[in-house]
Amino acid sequence: MKGGMQAMLKQVQKMQEEMQKVQGELGNLTVSEEAGGGMIKATANGNKEIISIEIDSQVINKDEKEILEDLVVAAVNKAISSAAKLAEEEMAKVTKGMIPPGMNIPGL
Repeated sequence: MKGGMQAMLKQVQKMQEEMQKVQGELGNLTVSEEAGGGMIKATANGNKEIISIEIDSQVINKDEKEILEDLVVAAVNKAISSAAKLAEEEMAKVTKGMIPPGMNIPGL
């Protein structure tokens, strides 16, 4: 029994190390999302940080400022959502087979 517990603890420690490695690498992974048929493009990294916003010059019109703002918000929200999904998928690669299905552990 004692040997089994030590092996399990080593496995958990290895998984934690892998998770920290993935978390460190998430900042280098990016996703981009668009709104307004591609007129607004927001890019986020795996840490859910917006790293760039591109705005097509055609939509820059002072009389349609609110439309532009809405498109930027839509693109940013989509990019953050995709970044969260990317982070989840990357972490799932590390925890696959280590955590029993249906066992919800916060942060994983």
